[in-house]
Amino acid sequence: MVEENLRKAAKTLFDEGKVKLIIGFEEGSLPMRASPAFIRSADETKRLTWNSFCENNLASYIRYYIPSLEDGERIGVVAKGCDARSLICLLKEKQFKREQIVIIGVKCQGMIDWKRIRDEVAPDDILEAKEEKDEIDVRTRSSQKKFKKSDYLYDNCQECDRREPVINDFIVEAAEQGTGKKDRWSRIKEFEQMTPEERWKYFKEETSRCIRCYACRNACPVCYCSECFVDSTMPYWVGTTLESSDVQVFHLIRALHTAGRCTYCGNCTQACPMGIDIAFLVGKLSKDVQELFSHEVGVDPDEPPALSAYSEKDSNEDFA
Repeated sequence: MVEENLRKAAKTLFDEGKVKLIIGFEEGSLPMRASPAFIRSADETKRLTWNSFCENNLASYIRYYIPSLEDGERIGVVAKGCDARSLICLLKEKQFKREQIVIIGVKCQGMIDWKRIRDEVAPDDILEAKEEKDEIDVRTRSSQKKFKKSDYLYDNCQECDRREPVINDFIVEAAEQGTGKKDRWSRIKEFEQMTPEERWKYFKEETSRCIRCYACRNACPVCYCSECFVDSTMPYWVGTTLESSDVQVFHLIRALHTAGRCTYCGNCTQACPMGIDIAFLVGKLSKDVQELFSHEVGVDPDEPPALSAYSEKDSNEDFA
């Protein structure tokens, strides 16, 4: 039903001439995968899909269409809760004007961490996966097994309390999907109970696997700088080697760069080929910003970005 309503809404937008492009999802070429789809006509809207594998934050693709927006084109974006919050962040940073984007909101049910299911059936390859009401039915060459969806959501989806888009031009009808079953920031709260030495050990172990592919940066909806600090040679901000100090500095600077801007969507973690939980590292700063400045990222379009506003009530202590 959601998929049908989504296609109908998209077709209406094209038929009424309200958009030139819709960024949504289509079925991927492998089981348990959905790929970003770039729909250019009403006839192509039948490619649109919606399921528990539509994990990408589609706000990440807006940066590639800025020239089209400046030429007067309007773009439609299929947005779940975290996508919509990222769009608000980009809107406040004046990456586009509100009237240039049509937000097709979809209530999110939480996305499935397909790598966990893949690892459980390995070394068998998954030949087919069907999404049923509460389960994923997976078939391999030697077995068929069902996985309870709520047990295999991404960590950030299990903590999410903003699954419904906070900004939209219309919502595609869907059943109420509730919120994550874990408390917001539950894993980060556990991290905060560690000693500084234990935190640093965790950080070193995580970043030791980094190969500097920059997939995390490229997947991030708020990493849109025309020249990233890691590519700059004048000034030369950070070394580009795989020496631990260079890798650690890269992740520290990037985390600070996204502080107060990260919606904890998990795009960076999902993109990392080395399985580094980068969203967790950045999420700690989002939690700090929320607590220190009473600023929740991507919720209020009219509220100025936390780190570009000043209040005499701001705390100057304990920002760590």
